[in-house]
Amino acid sequence: MQLVLIVIVCAALSLTSYVSRMNAAREATSARVLSIAETLAHDPFVIASVDGADPSAALQPFARTVVSTADVDFVTIMDRDRTRYTHPRAEEIGREYIGTVSPALSGESHVEEYVGTLGASVRAIVPILDDSGRVTAMVAVGVTLETLSVAQAASLPQIIIVALAAIALGGLGSWMVSRYLRRVTLGYGPEQLKSLFAFYDSALHSLREGLILVDDDGWLVLYNDEAAALLGLPASDDREPVSLEDVDLPASMRSLLASGRVAVDEIHLTRDRVLVVNQKQAGQPDAGPPGRGREQLRGDGVPGGGTVATLRDRTDFQELSGELATMTTLAEALRAQTHEHANRLHTVSTLIELGRDREALEFAVRDQQESQRLTDSFVESLDEPFITALLIGKAAQAHERGIELSVSATGELPPGTLDARDLVTITGNLLDNAFDAAANSEERQVWADFVAADGELIISIADSGPGIDPADVDAIFHLGASDKSAPPKPGGRGFGLMLVRQVVTRLGGHVEVDSDAGAIFTVTLPLAGGHLGEGVPHDDGTDRFGGGVPNDDGTDRFGGGAGNDTGTVDAEGGDDGQ
Repeated sequence: MQLVLIVIVCAALSLTSYVSRMNAAREATSARVLSIAETLAHDPFVIASVDGADPSAALQPFARTVVSTADVDFVTIMDRDRTRYTHPRAEEIGREYIGTVSPALSGESHVEEYVGTLGASVRAIVPILDDSGRVTAMVAVGVTLETLSVAQAASLPQIIIVALAAIALGGLGSWMVSRYLRRVTLGYGPEQLKSLFAFYDSALHSLREGLILVDDDGWLVLYNDEAAALLGLPASDDREPVSLEDVDLPASMRSLLASGRVAVDEIHLTRDRVLVVNQKQAGQPDAGPPGRGREQLRGDGVPGGGTVATLRDRTDFQELSGELATMTTLAEALRAQTHEHANRLHTVSTLIELGRDREALEFAVRDQQESQRLTDSFVESLDEPFITALLIGKAAQAHERGIELSVSATGELPPGTLDARDLVTITGNLLDNAFDAAANSEERQVWADFVAADGELIISIADSGPGIDPADVDAIFHLGASDKSAPPKPGGRGFGLMLVRQVVTRLGGHVEVDSDAGAIFTVTLPLAGGHLGEGVPHDDGTDRFGGGVPNDDGTDRFGGGAGNDTGTVDAEGGDDGQ
């Protein structure tokens, strides 16, 4: 179609050029024959000869000379009554001139196209005047149209060559453009592209997963409605790319999109969502649409087309996982407590069977007093029944695993300031990880410290394990990260720190990780209300939380002694520093 159009355009231009040249040639010929005729009409020889005895004998040779030298077809000099004095054909001399002579007889020059004895011609008729201004004769000079056509035909090769060159160049350009368009559109035609765009646009915006396309220059080329909702982006506009610098994204998400690296099921946190992100480099498909005669088109396979990222919202699943983990933690604590209680009841019953009632009574009373003391300690300091129940169960669990659990608390936690499930999730998962770390150490000790003061609740969990490399602080808070030898599994403890991070982020707090002869996790949570107690003193008068828990070398376990390597995980999940 493009080639046909080019041929039509070139033919039209060539015909226009030919007609234009023909008209220009006629106008030029008209001006030339008029000039020659006027020159002859004012020639003294011609003026004198027309009044002579035999004008033909004097003027015919002269006219032949003018015809040959002036490159015209005829020069006819005639009397007022049209009688020819000269003519290219001798037999026409003396006969009547064929053409319009009335303007010349009235003293005016005239140019016309007329069919005479030599055929159609362009001729000029000019009057010959005597000294008094009277018309004594007329002179006609003309060029036949056949001569003009021959002259015009000489220009046809040039016009044809130019037209063929234009067709060749236009056809070549059309072919190159056509191949380029087929390559970049993978062989799809306009109608196919229209249909594909309609289908893909509908599919893009109906997806329940977020989809983001980022080019190599860091521009959001395209994203669907779900991605806009998940990341808080402005309403998507397929025609206007958006710079990554102009949108408010979490630091980890911005870094991933800007890097263009490959990501598989990475977890990224926004302020209120947990997102699973996959990212890969965009590449050109290997082939175009199927069809007879379709050209096989292959992409170059070289990265450089930007990246495609998909987002899945796992917030609801994560909340359910958190609740399940909380219930699992409580269940494990209760199981350990039940197991411990069963052992003690078995001991009491055996002592009774052996007739040692006094020893059985002393054992039961001592066990009851120890449990009551621990319960009373927490009720006095942090009146939170869920935390109290959890810690009593964890104490039994630690005893069962041969781990010494030291717990201290101070301050008052007003009712309703924090959700009990969140506290259980944070404390339970941190204690589980501390137990696992301490189980392989020589000391086998875990410390738990709770401080409610200055509008904050500070939970510190320390262990006697190997500690944590500062470079790994941020990584351990990602979903499934764990320093245990067993691979993480759904619902397993590899998810624990991720749940802690999610809860702390949602509550507007932060987590600090220290390494001081073991790992120390310090969670700081803001409290609503701000009406907190001033601390509960120990029996010896010291503040219940003032001294912390000492190490074997006498240093403060929770004092954060000089030289510790610290990593802080902020609300967006980034690593603030080591």
